[in-house]
Amino acid sequence: MEELGLRERKKRRMYQDVSDTAVRLFLERGFDAVSVAEVAAAAGISEPTLFRYFPAKEDLVLHRIADHETEAARVVAGAAEPLEALRRNFLDGLERCDSVTGLNDHPAVLAFHRLLYGTPALAARMYGYLERSEAALAEALGGGLDARLAAGRIIAVQRILALENWRRIAAGEGVEEVRPDAVRAAERTFERLAAGLYVVLTRAVSRLDVVHARPLPF
Repeated sequence: MEELGLRERKKRRMYQDVSDTAVRLFLERGFDAVSVAEVAAAAGISEPTLFRYFPAKEDLVLHRIADHETEAARVVAGAAEPLEALRRNFLDGLERCDSVTGLNDHPAVLAFHRLLYGTPALAARMYGYLERSEAALAEALGGGLDARLAAGRIIAVQRILALENWRRIAAGEGVEEVRPDAVRAAERTFERLAAGLYVVLTRAVSRLDVVHARPLPF
């Protein structure tokens, strides 16, 4: 078990080191101007080894946000009030200036977001990330059409809220200037979600025998 733990730590370190090297090169010269072979050379590994870890060039960048892919699913797991749990999680993220909420003005975070949203290939690759996020959330909500409909709307709302925050920060506004509006927008949007998804989420969560026949108290 100890050996397996060490192997897993080494594997994760390899992912992180290669991704960090790639992002540094992409920020310096641009995503399209740097080849996979150059990334591999800079990371001290062969190109075939790099592709064993990262099937596509875009994955070198998206690795930075991979942990967030199943975040929504983890948040609602076992929650009697899934939408309320997601609302609190998003508001907590705003309070912490979590970069996934878009409310972060650290130069490194801003540079990464410019790379991510300003590169067509990366923006396109993000759709796969969002689809997997939706699928994981739908599964956590019990599966089925109702759960998939709810998950699609929730993931879209969180993405748009984060993009609006990032847009304002990237335009030069400060975090403390944007935060009050970001909190109000999140509160208002989740309130509307609760009204619109009441029946859908009630059905979806009932599949998990979390609330049985009683309505969800949003």
